[in-house]
Amino acid sequence: MLGRLFEPYVIQMLPLLLVSFSDQVVAVREAADSAARAMMSQLSAQGVKLVLPSLLKGLEDKAWRTKQSSVQLLGAMAYCAPQQLSQCLPKIVPKLTEVLTDTHPKVQSAGQTALQQVGSVIKNPEIASLVPTLLMGLTDPNDHTRYSLDILLHTTFVNSVDAPSLALLVPIVHRGLRERSAETKKKAAQIVGNMCSLVTEPKDMIPYIGLLLPEVKKVLVDPIPEVRSVAARALGSLIRGMGEENFPDLVPWLLDTLKSDNSNVERSGAAQGLSEVLAALGTIYFEHILPDIIRNCSHQRASVRDGYLTLFKYLPRSLGVQFQNYLQQVLPAILDGLADENESVRDAALGAGHILVEHYATTSLPLLLPAVEDGIFNDSWRIRQSSVELLGDLLFKVAGTSGKALLEGGSDDEGASTEAHGRAIIEVLGREKRNEVLAALYMVRTDVSISVRQAALHVWKTIVANTPKTLKEIMPVLMNTLISSLASSSSERRQVAGRSLGELVRKLGERVLPLIIPILSRGLKDPNASRRQGVCIGLSEVMASAGKNQLVSFMDELIPTIRTALCDSEPEVRESAGLAFSTLFKSAGMQAIDEIVPTLLHALEDDETSDTALDGLKQILSVRTAAVLPHILPKLVHPPLSAFNAHALGALAEVAGPGLNFHLGTILPALLSAMGGEDSEVQTLAKEAAETVAFVIDEEGIESLISELLKGVGDSQASIRRSSAYMIGYFYKNSKLYLVDEAPNMISTLIILLSDPDSATVGVAWEALSRVVGSVPKEVLPSYIKLVRDAVSTSRDKERRKKKGGPILIPGFCLPKALKPLLPIFLQGLISGSVELREQAALGLGELIEVTSEPALKEFVIPITGPLIRIIGDRFPWQVKSAILSTLTIIIRKGGMALKPFLPQLQTTFIKCLQDNTRTVRSSAALALGKLSALSTRVDPLVGDLLTSLQESDAGIREAILTALKGVLKHAGKIVSSTVRSRVYVILKDLIHHDDDQVRISAAIILGIMSQYMEDAELADLIQELFNLASSPGWAPRHGSVLAFSALLRHNPSAVFMSPVFPSIVDRLKSSLKDEKFPLREASTKALGRLLLHQIQSDHSNSKAIADILSSAVLALHDDSSEVRRRALSALKSVAKANPSAVAANVTIFGPALAECLKDGSTPVRLAAERCALHCFQLTKGTEYVQAAQKFITGLDARRLSKFSEHSDDSDDSEDDSASG
Repeated sequence: MLGRLFEPYVIQMLPLLLVSFSDQVVAVREAADSAARAMMSQLSAQGVKLVLPSLLKGLEDKAWRTKQSSVQLLGAMAYCAPQQLSQCLPKIVPKLTEVLTDTHPKVQSAGQTALQQVGSVIKNPEIASLVPTLLMGLTDPNDHTRYSLDILLHTTFVNSVDAPSLALLVPIVHRGLRERSAETKKKAAQIVGNMCSLVTEPKDMIPYIGLLLPEVKKVLVDPIPEVRSVAARALGSLIRGMGEENFPDLVPWLLDTLKSDNSNVERSGAAQGLSEVLAALGTIYFEHILPDIIRNCSHQRASVRDGYLTLFKYLPRSLGVQFQNYLQQVLPAILDGLADENESVRDAALGAGHILVEHYATTSLPLLLPAVEDGIFNDSWRIRQSSVELLGDLLFKVAGTSGKALLEGGSDDEGASTEAHGRAIIEVLGREKRNEVLAALYMVRTDVSISVRQAALHVWKTIVANTPKTLKEIMPVLMNTLISSLASSSSERRQVAGRSLGELVRKLGERVLPLIIPILSRGLKDPNASRRQGVCIGLSEVMASAGKNQLVSFMDELIPTIRTALCDSEPEVRESAGLAFSTLFKSAGMQAIDEIVPTLLHALEDDETSDTALDGLKQILSVRTAAVLPHILPKLVHPPLSAFNAHALGALAEVAGPGLNFHLGTILPALLSAMGGEDSEVQTLAKEAAETVAFVIDEEGIESLISELLKGVGDSQASIRRSSAYMIGYFYKNSKLYLVDEAPNMISTLIILLSDPDSATVGVAWEALSRVVGSVPKEVLPSYIKLVRDAVSTSRDKERRKKKGGPILIPGFCLPKALKPLLPIFLQGLISGSVELREQAALGLGELIEVTSEPALKEFVIPITGPLIRIIGDRFPWQVKSAILSTLTIIIRKGGMALKPFLPQLQTTFIKCLQDNTRTVRSSAALALGKLSALSTRVDPLVGDLLTSLQESDAGIREAILTALKGVLKHAGKIVSSTVRSRVYVILKDLIHHDDDQVRISAAIILGIMSQYMEDAELADLIQELFNLASSPGWAPRHGSVLAFSALLRHNPSAVFMSPVFPSIVDRLKSSLKDEKFPLREASTKALGRLLLHQIQSDHSNSKAIADILSSAVLALHDDSSEVRRRALSALKSVAKANPSAVAANVTIFGPALAECLKDGSTPVRLAAERCALHCFQLTKGTEYVQAAQKFITGLDARRLSKFSEHSDDSDDSEDDSASG
């Protein structure tokens, strides 16, 4: 009665109703049921919202009665108004289904009753009849879900499905989607797809979307393709039936899954689902999303590319005919996918391609065919393979054949096609297009990739019935295709076309050659350079494939064609023509060279064609070096070498490479000569060409090259020597070959070249020497020491022959940094060599320094001296020490003040060596110490130390100390203080009459040197003491006295002359000439010689005194001792050199005696007599002197001696003879 007005009281009544449902009296329970139905039928939507929560909460109560009552009340809600019913059932039915498994039987029973109540209000007669089955599915899902789904699928629905029907259906379908069985999932998904088309109001489905959609998504990524397919269609149906707005997250989820890195299955399912959804959303939405899909087909991640390309596999099925409007946009993406580096992406693209062909082969042929044809010529073999497969699909579709015929065995020309298939293809494609397609297909039958070849062969054999006949039909088109491909920028495509052409010639031979060769010859006139290049490659292939006999009749056409191509204006064409020439040479042999090379050589002379002709020759050389070089070289090296020929030789050398090994004797002399020519351009080009020649030869050419360069180094022309030396340096600096074995010969030759008369050559030789030595490993260098010493010696001898006396310096060692190339050899030997090598290194270093100029030596003094001092301090044998000392002596003499940093070290080293066990080391150290003192500013401590050592040492060491003292006083006597000088005098005076000859000699010389710095009184005492000693009974004191006078007469003769006892001294010296001891006679002879020399230099007018002394000298010339005679001749020669006229005035005194000495039995005496006669008779001054001399000597001797060099005995004139004072 009250209707909806009663609704506010329902909430208050509910607890009473719940109690009444559990009443023991049946009448009460029935009354409660009737009341509940009445209440529920009147509830508004708001009322349902108020009631439902408390009822659902009652289901969770622990008391079974409360649960039972709540279930009964929920059952009563089936009698709500239809609109409220559809709103509440989605919440009620699942809860009631859960109650069916309750532990209390009465609660279970109440649940079944409630579900039956829901079933009783179903208005759809088809579902109503199935309610018992559906309830069984809800009650016992394990056994009855599949059965329920089968029944539903087999039911034909005439009426629409209402909300109560959905409430019972959805839980069963939901359960079906979650089943493990693929079949069950498929059926459930199918029902989900059908639901939208059966419901009265699509909005009735909305409450169930949250429940069903997640399960459909799971089924969409099922491993079984069929299940995925049904799920995809279900999604399409849901979107189509309910609109996109109810599925806001579906498309984003599908796109994300499409990009996922998970399995291919998931991406494939997403692609299928998306294709169905896009079909449901309409073309406007699809056109909006298509650019994004195409863009993702080239995404950087392979999984994304795979997913999006898979989408194109399903879109043709879902969109149908509509999709062909988008083929032009889609095809490029699919073709790119075919060449992808990832296999799954390639498979996806190929799958998509097959589907497109399957769907649109007949309707969109004009769109598909060009894309596939382009793919056949793609640079990627994968695209070519896929394009051939797709072309096959297209042609099979057009021809009406499956293309699945097995074509094992048989020849390549045996096909499985029929004439009917061929006609079908012509009918659809047209003859022209069919010819183009078949030409392309025939070409890729020889693809570089075996996969492409196999695919093309399969398609060819499936659609071509008679290969020879078909080839004849398509020949013009095929040749055009081949020439275009041969001219392609893609090297693979050119190769494929070449192989195809070769196969064509091999198979059809003489039938096609008359067609092919004229086409190719005409092709050289094509303005397009690429096509001309293609022609050359084609010619190579044709000639390589045709038999020699087949080609003979075409030589008149082939040779001019290749000759023209070799002079083409484009380098690419010339390069390909060179390869064609190589192939031609195999067939035509020398005919090819005889008819082509002379023409190119002739073209070299023409300024307009010279460059292209040269390049043509280069191309020929690059392929046939050995055959062509002997023809070209004689023409190019013909003297005088022009700038162009020099350039040509360089260019050809670059190409010929090691082929030049056997022609170096022809090329190098011409280039070396041109390098020194007057024309600067020719010089530069010849130099570049020679450098190229040196750079390109291999191991086998080293010997020839070195031989030619050594020949050049010995040439009489300075320019050729210079060029050869430069080339040696260049070769060693830039060559990658192993040249150490040739280095010794080079080093030796270049050192000798350092004394070349041409200064420019010297500079170049020095540079080359640096490079050669620089190329040798450090550890090998010491092995060159001996050869370097020999070479330096040879070079020094060359220089000595050029020079008349004076110091000998090698020009190459007077340059800045002169010693840089050779120093490492000696230093390495000194530091790391064996004992013998170290000795050789030290001696060699001394020899090298001897021929080096002082300015050039200056910067090397420190690097040389340091290692020498270091090594002499180690425990090495005396030979090494002696060699180092002699080298240090030379450095001291030539290096001068540059040695100042080493003075203390050197002095210590030399003093230490004075105590050495070996006499040679002691003597060398003594000499070196003397020379070193010249560089010192204070020598007093040194002289003091030497005097102390002298008093304490034994005989051997004493001798060395005296020698050192002599050297120190000689070089630095001026700066010795008077105190130290007095000490020297006191000690040395006692040594004058020492028993040891050598001690006496050294003491006498030292006193002679000291006399220059003595006080007058001290000097007078010395002379007096010496005079007294001269009359001593013992011969040792007398000998010491004469030696001392001899030394005084050399170093301070005026003091002796001014002495009051001078006449007596002279008498003593004369009387000593008759002494029985020959050393005394020899010393007296030397002293008188010095006396005569001083007399003649200071007072030559005193002829009586001169004659008197000369008479004494004549006495010595008759002495029994040859040594005395030799000494007298030497003294006479020195006087004659000092004052020839004074000696000539007294020639009668000594002339006869001198003539006798010329016949002396002793060779040293005879040689000394010859030198003496040369100066005494002044034989070098002309014939009158020669005639005058004949009074005493024979004319033969006079003439013979007159030919001697005046300075030939300079080296014998040293007065510092330690043997005699």
